[in-house]
Amino acid sequence: MSERDRTVDALRGGAIAGVVLGHWLVSAVVSDPYRSSALHGESPLAHTPWLAPVTWFLQTLGPFFFAAGYAAGRRAQAGKPLRLARLVVPLLVLAAVWVPAMLLLGVIGVPESTRDLVWALVTQPLWFLLVYLLLAALTRVLRAFVRRCGPWAALVPVAPVVVVDLLRPHGLPVWLSLAAAPVAWAVPHLLGLAMAEGRLPRKAGAVLVPAGALGGAALLLWAGYPASAVGVPGDRWSNLAPPSLFTLALAAAQVGVFLLVRPWLARTFRRPRVWTPVSALNRSAMAVYCWHQTALLLVSFAGLLAGRLPGLLDEPSGAWVWHRLYWLPVFALVLAVLTRLSRRAGG
Repeated sequence: MSERDRTVDALRGGAIAGVVLGHWLVSAVVSDPYRSSALHGESPLAHTPWLAPVTWFLQTLGPFFFAAGYAAGRRAQAGKPLRLARLVVPLLVLAAVWVPAMLLLGVIGVPESTRDLVWALVTQPLWFLLVYLLLAALTRVLRAFVRRCGPWAALVPVAPVVVVDLLRPHGLPVWLSLAAAPVAWAVPHLLGLAMAEGRLPRKAGAVLVPAGALGGAALLLWAGYPASAVGVPGDRWSNLAPPSLFTLALAAAQVGVFLLVRPWLARTFRRPRVWTPVSALNRSAMAVYCWHQTALLLVSFAGLLAGRLPGLLDEPSGAWVWHRLYWLPVFALVLAVLTRLSRRAGG
């Protein structure tokens, strides 16, 4: 039980990288042309809806919760508790920086729209931790369910998601949206538990991929679901708030692909040169996730000195997406520095 599964670590690292890149590509920080310090957020997907299919590859929370379920199952088998310090310490470091920083922004008179944007970008990505902790706390119950029903256990939470989706056109109360999120993410989590129990063979991928792809296509073409895997202003609803059937179909296809290529991944990650960066990302995964939007904000703040730079502070329309690609290495460099500093501060 002590040997780590490198394929799952690679999946987790890829999921974190996908979420980070996705946030950097859809989180446009726009400066007011008449008051540069007044910032607000926009989505480039509202201006370029043809990019919606890109979100199918960068919305990787399904694989993340699958990897989390597998890890929870392996911990349970080994009798090891969840190491909360690995989650809590990076959050405390983040709070130690941003709580006084937000107070300072208010004291020096930073526009309210800018403060609202900063708060949203820093805090909103952290919602998934609550879902992760809740599912981890239910490991004993969920594992017993999987041991009795195998991977078919993952079908049970689908029924409440169907009910929630039927209610979406009429508006969802906040309490229902909050309650529906862990129920939906329990689907890939249960599949991960099933793999940890040896109940999810590679051949299951040959079922999950077409089921997810065809199911997702049907929802888009005939049921009127939004094409984007993330929320876009102007859409009927967000496929992520809470996760919809389309999100679960996407997760099924992604997990299925992983199962099919897992033997190849196992061979690939035996090579030290390939495995080393993946291992480093996994060791810093929580810090990377906590600080990735701070990196975007710091680069954006610095860019204010030069005006509305293309792909950084201008409207996310036209060629904005292509300009944004040039900024990704800058964000990554700043994030690497922040991650290193935060890990030192957290011990």
